[in-house]
Amino acid sequence: MGIYFSISALAVIVIILTDFFSKERIKTLETDTYKYLIITTLIGTCFDVISSILYLNGCDYNNFFYIFICKIVFFYLVVWGMIFSFYIRAISVNNKNKLEKTKKIYYISFFVIGLLIFISPIKYSLVNNIIVPNGLSVIFTYFFAIFFLMSSIYLAIKNRKVIQKKKLRPIYILVVALIFNTIIQAFLPELYLINYLLAMIVIIMYFTIENPDVKMIKELNMARDQADKANRAKTEFLSNMSHEIRTPLNAIVGFSECLMDNENASQTVKDYAKDIVEASQNLLEIVNGILDISKIEANKIEIIEKEYNPREVLESLGKLIMPRIKEKPIEFKMYFSEDLPGILKGDVSKLKQIVLNILTNAAKYTDKGEIIFHTTCVNENNRCLLYISVKDTGRGIKTKNIENLFKKFERIDEDRNTTIEGTGLGLAITKSLTEMMGGKITVYSKYQVGSIFRVYLNQEIIQMEVPKEETTIKKEIARSYPGKKVLIVDDSAINLKVATHLMKDYNFTIDTCLSGIEAIEKVKKTKYDIIFMDIMMPKKNGVETLNELKEDKKFNTPVIALTADAIEGTEEKYLNAGFDSYLSKPIDREMLDKIVQKYLGRD
Repeated sequence: MGIYFSISALAVIVIILTDFFSKERIKTLETDTYKYLIITTLIGTCFDVISSILYLNGCDYNNFFYIFICKIVFFYLVVWGMIFSFYIRAISVNNKNKLEKTKKIYYISFFVIGLLIFISPIKYSLVNNIIVPNGLSVIFTYFFAIFFLMSSIYLAIKNRKVIQKKKLRPIYILVVALIFNTIIQAFLPELYLINYLLAMIVIIMYFTIENPDVKMIKELNMARDQADKANRAKTEFLSNMSHEIRTPLNAIVGFSECLMDNENASQTVKDYAKDIVEASQNLLEIVNGILDISKIEANKIEIIEKEYNPREVLESLGKLIMPRIKEKPIEFKMYFSEDLPGILKGDVSKLKQIVLNILTNAAKYTDKGEIIFHTTCVNENNRCLLYISVKDTGRGIKTKNIENLFKKFERIDEDRNTTIEGTGLGLAITKSLTEMMGGKITVYSKYQVGSIFRVYLNQEIIQMEVPKEETTIKKEIARSYPGKKVLIVDDSAINLKVATHLMKDYNFTIDTCLSGIEAIEKVKKTKYDIIFMDIMMPKKNGVETLNELKEDKKFNTPVIALTADAIEGTEEKYLNAGFDSYLSKPIDREMLDKIVQKYLGRD
């Protein structure tokens, strides 16, 4: 009866082997080990079938040929256990050098055990009409087969945390199968199932972990997980880098602006301070560009739509670019279509970034002539197709380089543009943001003549009329709040000095401290009108300090997050954490003034 099990196992092994070798496989040590295991199982099962056929056909079991075939089957049982044991090592040990040394030991064991089995005697005797093998060769077979089986079980249990559950499954099945086989053999000694059970384990391994398709998917998932992990680490690194760069820049920009406002400073000093501020802004642009491209790659950029006045937004961008032209002989022209709606709805922050990047590029690469900033639109139903173009008489782009224009870190004609700041990220970010908003960007350029960049964006129309207040009311900057008490919390003494200088014109009563713990003690003793709280502080960070302050139900002072953490989504994060508002470093005076007016009112 046992021969039927062996033949069926042989048929399935042939099918599995054919499928395994017909597919592309990932080159790993465990896959190579499984390859040898399946080949060994095929060869061993073939010889098992041959020995069964010889026995059923009345072959003399003490015949040399029959004994040799049986010794091959015995040796197969040991080799199968040996390969399976090494497979367990391969999936549980990460040290390649250690595995290579172990492999050499297994090779030596292969030849030594084979020699012992084939040169040792074997005899057969008839017990209750059942042929029972015995002799030294049989003893060696049982000893080494049990040894490798137990070592496999030991390794699997020892490294169970390293090995995935599905890889342990064949071990459990092997143990159960051997127990099952022992019980069966005890009651039906003529039913020889061990080779069949080993073949079934190989088949189960194929359908659980070693199928090339499953293996490929698993490796792809692992590669994706590693990429995600690396991407998260990169984002965290960039966030920390942004914070670390913005912190000293806060002092540089702050003190430079103080020098610019100092009436006692000479004009030369003021000019130097102005250059320092501009250089700092350039550095901030580089940092922000790297952060933006990393978030785009991680698919973490969100489209946040809100209502805005397109004419006001685009005019402000045009005015913002004027200082970049400086003393260049360039005429800047700005035109808007008369039918441009008064209020649109869209992601205005990304619209600003897109247009500002294009205008900045035009200002950088144009030395003389003109820059024309033109906005038209097509209005249909409640949709507005914005058509924004920036034409310049700059250096232009060679036709062969246009296809590389929107690639990351690409700087065209770098030998001619070495004096121009930048990382080559601006246009890559612009293209990505435009496409994320469902728009399109095109470029036409003629070398040494000029370029035209065109952006198409579809926005929702909220109101066609231009709001009157946008053109008639000028925002006033309040400067006097005598008697108002302000607390500034920051672990950097330099940043405290900068913030104090920037706020001195408000005539506040300013108090400062270097830690969240000190801030809590001050709040217990003094009633403040507004608190500016740094986030990244040792022992007790800004969020923890705020939470502790709010444990007092009487506490109702506005707390502003003052931080160098300025990546996209940070403001929402801190507002959700309980802060009343958010102010990034380096401190923008206009934003500071808006916050002061919002929480302390106009004087």
